[in-house]
Amino acid sequence: MSAQRGAGENRTLTPFPELDFESSASAYSATAPRPQNYTAELCPEDFSFTLPEALIARYPPAHRHHSRLMVLADTKPPAHQHFPAILTLLRPGDLLVANDSRVIPARLLAQREGGGAVELLLERIGMGTALARIRANRAPRAGTRLWLRSPCAWPPTALRVVGREAELFQLTWSSALRAEQLLQRYGHVPLPPYLRREAEVEDGQRYQTVYACHAGSVAAPTAGLHFDAPLLAKLQRLGVEWGTLTLHIGGGTFAPLRRAEGGTLPTQLHPERVTVGERLCAQLAATRSRGGRIVAIGTTVARALESACADSDHPRPLHGETRLFIRPGFRFRCIDALLSNFHLPSSSLLMLVAAFAGPERLLAAYAEAVRERYRFYSYGDAMLIFASRR
Repeated sequence: MSAQRGAGENRTLTPFPELDFESSASAYSATAPRPQNYTAELCPEDFSFTLPEALIARYPPAHRHHSRLMVLADTKPPAHQHFPAILTLLRPGDLLVANDSRVIPARLLAQREGGGAVELLLERIGMGTALARIRANRAPRAGTRLWLRSPCAWPPTALRVVGREAELFQLTWSSALRAEQLLQRYGHVPLPPYLRREAEVEDGQRYQTVYACHAGSVAAPTAGLHFDAPLLAKLQRLGVEWGTLTLHIGGGTFAPLRRAEGGTLPTQLHPERVTVGERLCAQLAATRSRGGRIVAIGTTVARALESACADSDHPRPLHGETRLFIRPGFRFRCIDALLSNFHLPSSSLLMLVAAFAGPERLLAAYAEAVRERYRFYSYGDAMLIFASRR
Protein backbone atom coordinates (compact mmCIF):
# COMPACT_ATOMS: atom_id res chain seq x y z
CA MET A 1 0.00 0.00 0.00
CA SER A 2 1.38 3.38 -0.94
CA ALA A 3 2.49 5.76 1.76
CA GLN A 4 0.69 8.51 -0.16
CA ARG A 5 -2.74 7.11 0.60
CA GLY A 6 -5.29 9.61 1.84
CA ALA A 7 -5.74 10.32 5.52
CA GLY A 8 -9.37 9.22 5.54
CA GLU A 9 -10.39 5.63 4.80
CA ASN A 10 -13.66 3.70 4.94
CA ARG A 11 -14.16 3.21 8.67
CA THR A 12 -16.59 4.86 11.05
CA LEU A 13 -15.11 5.80 14.39
CA THR A 14 -16.95 6.42 17.62
CA PRO A 15 -17.46 10.18 17.98
CA PHE A 16 -16.59 12.22 21.04
CA PRO A 17 -19.66 14.44 21.35
CA GLU A 18 -18.79 16.89 24.12
CA LEU A 19 -16.94 19.39 21.96
CA ASP A 20 -17.45 19.69 18.19
CA PHE A 21 -14.44 21.42 16.67
CA GLU A 22 -16.28 21.76 13.34
CA SER A 23 -18.94 23.94 14.92
CA SER A 24 -18.14 27.64 14.99
CA ALA A 25 -20.09 27.89 18.21
CA SER A 26 -17.72 25.54 20.01
CA ALA A 27 -14.42 26.55 18.37
CA TYR A 28 -12.04 28.12 20.85
CA SER A 29 -10.21 31.37 20.35
CA ALA A 30 -7.52 32.93 22.51
CA THR A 31 -10.21 34.80 24.44
CA ALA A 32 -12.94 32.16 24.39
CA PRO A 33 -14.69 31.37 27.69
CA ARG A 34 -13.67 28.27 29.58
CA PRO A 35 -15.67 25.09 29.10
CA GLN A 36 -18.76 24.92 31.24
CA ASN A 37 -17.30 22.01 33.20
CA TYR A 38 -13.93 23.73 33.70
CA THR A 39 -12.64 23.15 37.22
CA ALA A 40 -9.45 24.00 39.05
CA GLU A 41 -8.40 20.39 38.43
CA LEU A 42 -9.16 19.62 34.81
CA CYS A 43 -10.38 16.13 33.93
CA PRO A 44 -10.12 14.05 30.74
CA GLU A 45 -13.68 15.03 29.83
CA ASP A 46 -12.51 18.64 29.49
CA PHE A 47 -10.36 17.51 26.57
CA SER A 48 -12.95 15.58 24.58
CA PHE A 49 -13.68 16.58 21.00
CA THR A 50 -15.10 15.31 17.73
CA LEU A 51 -12.52 14.68 15.03
CA PRO A 52 -13.61 14.27 11.40
CA GLU A 53 -12.64 10.81 10.24
CA ALA A 54 -10.92 12.22 7.15
CA LEU A 55 -8.29 13.90 9.38
CA ILE A 56 -7.02 10.64 10.87
CA ALA A 57 -3.70 9.86 9.20
CA ARG A 58 -4.00 6.13 8.59
CA TYR A 59 -0.80 6.02 6.53
CA PRO A 60 2.47 7.98 6.76
CA PRO A 61 3.31 10.71 4.25
CA ALA A 62 5.47 9.86 1.24
CA HIS A 63 8.56 11.15 3.07
CA ARG A 64 9.11 11.59 6.78
CA HIS A 65 9.55 15.37 6.68
CA HIS A 66 6.53 15.88 4.38
CA SER A 67 4.33 16.87 7.30
CA ARG A 68 2.96 20.14 8.51
CA LEU A 69 4.09 21.92 11.65
CA MET A 70 1.95 24.17 13.81
CA VAL A 71 4.03 26.51 15.99
CA LEU A 72 2.84 27.93 19.30
CA ALA A 73 5.14 30.63 20.60
CA ASP A 74 4.37 33.05 23.43
CA THR A 75 0.92 34.62 23.02
CA LYS A 76 1.05 34.78 19.22
CA PRO A 77 -1.60 33.01 17.12
CA PRO A 78 -0.53 29.61 15.82
CA ALA A 79 1.84 29.74 12.86
CA HIS A 80 1.44 27.21 10.06
CA GLN A 81 4.68 25.81 8.66
CA HIS A 82 6.05 22.63 7.16
CA PHE A 83 8.27 20.40 9.25
CA PRO A 84 11.65 21.45 7.74
CA ALA A 85 10.95 24.92 9.16
CA ILE A 86 12.20 23.53 12.45
CA LEU A 87 15.63 24.50 11.11
CA THR A 88 14.63 28.15 11.44
CA LEU A 89 12.91 27.74 14.81
CA LEU A 90 15.83 26.18 16.70
CA ARG A 91 19.13 27.94 17.26
CA PRO A 92 22.74 27.01 18.01
CA GLY A 93 23.10 25.85 21.59
CA ASP A 94 19.61 24.37 21.84
CA LEU A 95 19.39 20.72 22.86
CA LEU A 96 17.00 18.30 21.16
CA VAL A 97 16.26 15.26 23.33
CA ALA A 98 14.92 12.10 21.67
CA ASN A 99 13.58 8.77 22.87
CA ASP A 100 15.70 6.08 21.17
CA SER A 101 13.45 3.16 22.11
CA ARG A 102 12.76 0.75 19.26
CA VAL A 103 9.33 -0.73 18.54
CA ILE A 104 9.21 -4.51 18.73
CA PRO A 105 6.76 -6.73 16.78
CA ALA A 106 4.76 -7.21 19.95
CA ARG A 107 1.32 -8.00 18.49
CA LEU A 108 0.64 -11.74 18.37
CA LEU A 109 -2.40 -13.65 17.13
CA ALA A 110 -3.31 -16.91 18.81
CA GLN A 111 -5.97 -19.55 19.15
CA ARG A 112 -7.27 -20.46 22.57
CA GLU A 113 -7.07 -24.11 23.51
CA GLY A 114 -10.54 -25.36 22.74
CA GLY A 115 -11.27 -22.60 20.21
CA GLY A 116 -11.59 -18.83 20.12
CA ALA A 117 -9.34 -16.16 18.65
CA VAL A 118 -7.03 -14.20 20.95
CA GLU A 119 -4.94 -11.09 20.30
CA LEU A 120 -1.94 -10.35 22.51
CA LEU A 121 0.26 -7.31 23.04
CA LEU A 122 3.48 -8.41 24.73
CA GLU A 123 5.59 -6.20 26.96
CA ARG A 124 8.22 -6.70 29.64
CA ILE A 125 9.59 -9.76 27.91
CA GLY A 126 12.11 -11.96 29.69
CA MET A 127 13.62 -15.44 29.28
CA GLY A 128 10.55 -17.49 28.43
CA THR A 129 8.22 -15.04 30.22
CA ALA A 130 6.25 -11.93 29.36
CA LEU A 131 3.41 -9.74 30.49
CA ALA A 132 0.67 -9.15 27.94
CA ARG A 133 -2.54 -7.33 27.33
CA ILE A 134 -5.06 -9.78 25.92
CA ARG A 135 -8.13 -9.15 23.81
CA ALA A 136 -10.54 -12.07 23.64
CA ASN A 137 -14.23 -12.87 24.05
CA ARG A 138 -13.47 -13.88 27.62
CA ALA A 139 -10.39 -13.58 29.76
CA PRO A 140 -8.27 -16.75 29.74
CA ARG A 141 -7.80 -18.48 33.07
CA ALA A 142 -4.53 -19.59 34.58
CA GLY A 143 -3.36 -22.77 32.89
CA THR A 144 -4.89 -21.90 29.51
CA ARG A 145 -2.66 -22.51 26.50
CA LEU A 146 -2.71 -20.05 23.61
CA TRP A 147 -1.44 -21.46 20.32
CA LEU A 148 0.34 -18.87 18.21
CA ARG A 149 -0.65 -18.38 14.58
CA SER A 150 1.84 -17.60 11.82
CA PRO A 151 1.59 -17.41 8.00
CA CYS A 152 4.80 -19.46 7.86
CA ALA A 153 5.05 -23.16 8.62
CA TRP A 154 6.75 -22.81 12.01
CA PRO A 155 6.40 -25.63 14.53
CA PRO A 156 3.38 -25.16 16.84
CA THR A 157 4.22 -22.92 19.80
CA ALA A 158 1.99 -22.32 22.81
CA LEU A 159 2.00 -19.61 25.43
CA ARG A 160 0.68 -20.62 28.84
CA VAL A 161 -1.25 -18.20 31.03
CA VAL A 162 0.07 -18.52 34.58
CA GLY A 163 -1.49 -15.54 36.37
CA ARG A 164 -2.33 -11.84 36.28
CA GLU A 165 -0.84 -8.54 37.38
CA ALA A 166 -3.73 -6.07 37.33
CA GLU A 167 -4.68 -5.66 33.65
CA LEU A 168 -1.70 -7.70 32.41
CA PHE A 169 -1.55 -11.47 32.02
CA GLN A 170 1.56 -13.44 32.99
CA LEU A 171 2.73 -15.76 30.23
CA THR A 172 5.40 -18.43 29.85
CA TRP A 173 6.65 -20.51 26.94
CA SER A 174 9.34 -23.06 26.20
CA SER A 175 12.72 -21.64 27.17
CA ALA A 176 14.17 -23.28 24.04
CA LEU A 177 12.63 -20.45 22.02
CA ARG A 178 14.29 -17.09 22.67
CA ALA A 179 12.12 -13.98 22.87
CA GLU A 180 13.69 -12.57 19.71
CA GLN A 181 12.82 -15.77 17.83
CA LEU A 182 9.28 -15.76 19.17
CA LEU A 183 8.67 -12.18 18.00
CA GLN A 184 10.42 -12.70 14.67
CA ARG A 185 8.33 -15.74 13.87
CA TYR A 186 4.93 -14.73 15.17
CA GLY A 187 5.00 -10.99 15.85
CA HIS A 188 3.35 -8.17 13.94
CA VAL A 189 3.97 -4.41 14.03
CA PRO A 190 1.73 -3.18 16.87
CA LEU A 191 -0.06 -0.39 15.02
CA PRO A 192 -2.33 1.73 17.23
CA PRO A 193 -5.89 0.40 17.28
CA TYR A 194 -7.31 3.73 16.10
CA LEU A 195 -5.69 3.23 12.68
CA ARG A 196 -8.22 0.43 12.14
CA ARG A 197 -6.08 -1.54 9.72
CA GLU A 198 -3.59 -4.37 9.64
CA ALA A 199 0.13 -3.62 9.51
CA GLU A 200 1.67 -3.62 6.05
CA VAL A 201 5.25 -4.11 4.92
CA GLU A 202 6.13 -0.41 4.95
CA ASP A 203 4.97 -0.04 8.57
CA GLY A 204 7.94 -2.11 9.70
CA GLN A 205 10.17 0.79 8.66
CA ARG A 206 7.88 3.83 8.91
CA TYR A 207 6.43 3.08 12.38
CA GLN A 208 9.97 3.44 13.72
CA THR A 209 12.22 6.46 14.20
CA VAL A 210 15.44 6.55 12.16
CA TYR A 211 17.47 6.72 15.39
CA ALA A 212 15.75 3.89 17.29
CA CYS A 213 18.28 1.48 18.79
CA HIS A 214 17.07 -0.02 22.11
CA ALA A 215 14.27 -2.55 21.54
CA GLY A 216 11.37 -2.60 23.96
CA SER A 217 8.41 -0.38 22.97
CA VAL A 218 4.97 -1.51 21.83
CA ALA A 219 4.24 1.93 20.35
CA ALA A 220 6.43 4.41 18.52
CA PRO A 221 7.49 7.74 20.05
CA THR A 222 5.64 9.35 17.17
CA ALA A 223 6.93 12.93 17.41
CA GLY A 224 10.26 11.55 16.22
CA LEU A 225 8.83 9.99 13.06
CA HIS A 226 9.17 13.33 11.22
CA PHE A 227 12.98 13.32 11.34
CA ASP A 228 15.07 11.75 8.59
CA ALA A 229 18.86 11.49 8.34
CA PRO A 230 19.37 14.57 6.10
CA LEU A 231 17.32 16.77 8.43
CA LEU A 232 19.25 15.55 11.47
CA ALA A 233 22.51 16.33 9.68
CA LYS A 234 21.33 19.88 8.93
CA LEU A 235 20.40 20.41 12.57
CA GLN A 236 23.86 19.26 13.61
CA ARG A 237 25.50 21.67 11.17
CA LEU A 238 23.30 24.43 12.56
CA GLY A 239 24.80 23.82 16.01
CA VAL A 240 21.77 22.20 17.62
CA GLU A 241 22.87 19.59 20.17
CA TRP A 242 21.42 16.07 20.22
CA GLY A 243 20.75 13.94 23.29
CA THR A 244 18.93 10.67 23.87
CA LEU A 245 17.17 8.76 26.60
CA THR A 246 15.21 5.53 26.56
CA LEU A 247 11.62 5.09 27.62
CA HIS A 248 9.98 1.84 26.57
CA ILE A 249 6.36 2.65 25.77
CA GLY A 250 3.86 0.14 27.16
CA GLY A 251 0.43 -0.85 25.95
CA GLY A 252 -1.13 1.35 28.61
CA THR A 253 -0.52 4.32 26.33
CA PHE A 254 -3.58 3.18 24.33
CA ALA A 255 -5.74 2.52 27.38
CA PRO A 256 -8.36 5.07 28.42
CA LEU A 257 -7.91 6.80 31.75
CA ARG A 258 -9.88 4.92 34.37
CA ARG A 259 -11.36 6.62 37.37
CA ALA A 260 -11.08 5.09 40.80
CA GLU A 261 -14.03 4.45 43.07
CA GLY A 262 -15.61 7.76 43.92
CA GLY A 263 -14.83 9.17 40.47
CA THR A 264 -11.33 10.41 41.26
CA LEU A 265 -8.56 10.36 38.66
CA PRO A 266 -5.52 8.17 39.25
CA THR A 267 -2.50 9.92 40.66
CA GLN A 268 -0.15 7.72 38.62
CA LEU A 269 -0.10 6.13 35.19
CA HIS A 270 0.94 2.66 34.04
CA PRO A 271 4.64 2.01 34.76
CA GLU A 272 7.13 2.35 31.92
CA ARG A 273 10.83 1.51 31.97
CA VAL A 274 13.09 4.52 31.57
CA THR A 275 16.80 5.30 31.42
CA VAL A 276 18.14 8.83 31.69
CA GLY A 277 21.92 8.55 31.66
CA GLU A 278 24.71 10.63 33.15
CA ARG A 279 25.82 11.89 29.73
CA LEU A 280 22.39 13.34 29.01
CA CYS A 281 22.23 14.95 32.46
CA ALA A 282 25.57 16.63 31.72
CA GLN A 283 24.23 17.86 28.37
CA LEU A 284 21.13 19.27 30.06
CA ALA A 285 23.24 21.14 32.63
CA ALA A 286 25.54 22.52 29.92
CA THR A 287 22.56 23.70 27.88
CA ARG A 288 21.16 25.54 30.87
CA SER A 289 24.49 27.20 31.64
CA ARG A 290 24.91 28.56 28.10
CA GLY A 291 21.32 29.80 27.86
CA GLY A 292 20.14 27.21 25.35
CA ARG A 293 16.69 25.66 25.25
CA ILE A 294 15.83 22.05 26.06
CA VAL A 295 13.43 20.73 23.41
CA ALA A 296 11.65 17.44 24.12
CA ILE A 297 10.80 15.34 21.06
CA GLY A 298 7.49 13.96 22.23
CA THR A 299 5.54 13.33 25.40
CA THR A 300 7.66 10.31 26.35
CA VAL A 301 10.77 12.49 26.52
CA ALA A 302 8.93 15.13 28.53
CA ARG A 303 7.70 12.49 30.96
CA ALA A 304 11.16 10.93 31.34
CA LEU A 305 12.96 14.24 31.86
CA GLU A 306 10.44 15.53 34.35
CA SER A 307 10.64 12.19 36.18
CA ALA A 308 14.40 12.68 36.43
CA CYS A 309 13.71 16.08 38.03
CA ALA A 310 11.28 14.68 40.60
CA ASP A 311 13.36 15.66 43.63
CA SER A 312 14.99 18.86 42.38
CA ASP A 313 15.13 21.37 39.54
CA HIS A 314 18.15 19.55 38.14
CA PRO A 315 17.74 16.18 36.36
CA ARG A 316 19.60 13.24 37.84
CA PRO A 317 20.36 9.86 36.25
CA LEU A 318 17.33 7.61 36.34
CA HIS A 319 17.31 3.85 35.75
CA GLY A 320 14.02 2.17 36.60
CA GLU A 321 10.36 2.98 36.10
CA THR A 322 8.21 6.06 35.92
CA ARG A 323 4.52 6.30 36.74
CA LEU A 324 4.41 10.09 36.50
CA PHE A 325 1.03 11.50 35.43
CA ILE A 326 1.47 15.02 34.04
CA ARG A 327 -1.72 17.03 33.78
CA PRO A 328 -2.73 20.71 33.99
CA GLY A 329 -1.32 22.28 37.13
CA PHE A 330 1.97 20.40 36.87
CA ARG A 331 5.12 22.55 37.21
CA PHE A 332 7.64 21.71 34.50
CA ARG A 333 11.22 21.89 35.73
CA CYS A 334 13.24 20.74 32.75
CA ILE A 335 11.89 21.36 29.26
CA ASP A 336 11.50 24.68 27.42
CA ALA A 337 9.79 23.44 24.27
CA LEU A 338 7.80 20.36 23.27
CA LEU A 339 7.43 18.79 19.84
CA SER A 340 4.29 16.67 19.69
CA ASN A 341 1.84 15.06 17.31
CA PHE A 342 -1.90 15.69 17.63
CA HIS A 343 -3.27 13.27 20.21
CA LEU A 344 -6.42 11.33 21.04
CA PRO A 345 -9.23 13.12 22.86
CA SER A 346 -9.35 12.73 26.64
CA SER A 347 -6.01 10.91 26.71
CA SER A 348 -3.19 11.23 29.23
CA LEU A 349 -0.94 12.35 26.35
CA LEU A 350 -3.25 15.24 25.49
CA MET A 351 -3.42 16.23 29.16
CA LEU A 352 0.39 16.34 29.30
CA VAL A 353 0.56 18.65 26.28
CA ALA A 354 -2.20 20.81 27.79
CA ALA A 355 -0.21 21.05 31.02
CA PHE A 356 2.72 22.45 29.06
CA ALA A 357 0.88 24.70 26.59
CA GLY A 358 -2.00 25.75 28.83
CA PRO A 359 -5.45 24.15 28.44
CA GLU A 360 -7.22 27.02 26.68
CA ARG A 361 -4.24 27.70 24.43
CA LEU A 362 -4.07 24.05 23.42
CA LEU A 363 -7.79 23.65 22.80
CA ALA A 364 -7.72 26.75 20.62
CA ALA A 365 -4.80 25.27 18.67
CA TYR A 366 -6.57 21.94 18.19
CA ALA A 367 -9.69 23.75 16.96
CA GLU A 368 -7.58 25.59 14.41
CA ALA A 369 -5.81 22.37 13.41
CA VAL A 370 -9.18 20.86 12.50
CA ARG A 371 -10.24 23.95 10.56
CA GLU A 372 -6.89 23.94 8.72
CA ARG A 373 -7.19 20.21 7.95
CA TYR A 374 -4.12 19.00 9.82
CA ARG A 375 -3.58 15.22 9.97
CA PHE A 376 -3.99 13.70 13.42
CA TYR A 377 -2.44 10.88 15.47
CA SER A 378 0.63 8.70 15.00
CA TYR A 379 1.22 9.21 11.28
CA GLY A 380 -0.09 12.78 11.34
CA ASP A 381 1.32 16.28 11.55
CA ALA A 382 3.20 17.92 14.41
CA MET A 383 3.13 20.97 16.64
CA LEU A 384 6.06 22.73 18.28
CA ILE A 385 5.19 24.50 21.52
CA PHE A 386 7.49 26.98 23.21
CA ALA A 387 6.90 27.66 26.89
CA SER A 388 5.60 31.18 27.36
CA ARG A 389 7.75 31.67 30.47
CA ARG A 390 11.09 31.62 28.58
